[in-house]
Amino acid sequence: MALLPPDLRARFNAWLSDRPDDAILRKLFAVMIAGTVTVLALDYLELSGLREQVAASIPDFSTDAVPAALPDDGQPTIGPLRQPDGQLAAKMTFDLVGDGQLRATGTIHPGTAKMFADEVNKRGGYIKTIVLHSPGGSVTDALEMGRLIRKKNFTTQVEAGRYCASSCPLVFAGGVERRAGDKATIGVHQVSALAPGGAMAGGMAEAQRISAVCQKYLRDMGIDLQVWTHAMVTPKEKLYAFKKDELLTLKLATDVGGKVVAESAKKKG
Repeated sequence: MALLPPDLRARFNAWLSDRPDDAILRKLFAVMIAGTVTVLALDYLELSGLREQVAASIPDFSTDAVPAALPDDGQPTIGPLRQPDGQLAAKMTFDLVGDGQLRATGTIHPGTAKMFADEVNKRGGYIKTIVLHSPGGSVTDALEMGRLIRKKNFTTQVEAGRYCASSCPLVFAGGVERRAGDKATIGVHQVSALAPGGAMAGGMAEAQRISAVCQKYLRDMGIDLQVWTHAMVTPKEKLYAFKKDELLTLKLATDVGGKVVAESAKKKG
């Protein structure tokens, strides 16, 4: 009874005194109520403690700790993924600059592949290299862009200090030559397809289809399929940033900071 609020306890005692013939029954009932309240209180305390333990075990995913450069040695970096901002957050744009470079900057949206194809059709005679700076985006569009790059025999490049993540490496893989600057970040994680209009396309069957299409694409481009394995085992809130030598051994890049892969590997695919 001590666990009952004072006003409720007073009313309950008054009720007992008014009906002495049922006093014993009601006292038993009161004990049952008190026992129930006690059990609920203990359960709540136990649950609260468990909730605190669970919360303490969840890692804190910072949104501004994306790797700044390719790791030189040791294990590849697996770190939290920051949300893109500025030019990276905006829809991808294309700018033709000197030396035949077409700079592709921003997020790959549904429809970006068509915009890219239109740009290539207009300026194809001048383009030699596609320079990427992108957090990725639509997988379907990235695959289309990569295939067109290979068809046109373009080189792809991620400059020093620049960023190519998520589905962007699929575009990068399309280059006949694939150059990574010494301080670039090229990384992968789990990706999802975007249906027309930007809606997420979900379901196990769809995920399997995407995986099969991406693996076939990478094989056609001459890229080691271990690249896709790293993508599939890295949660989408993290980023697997390839180290320099790994980019070369997996044939994702043919040149990293001036270090060039064997000529036979460059031409494969």
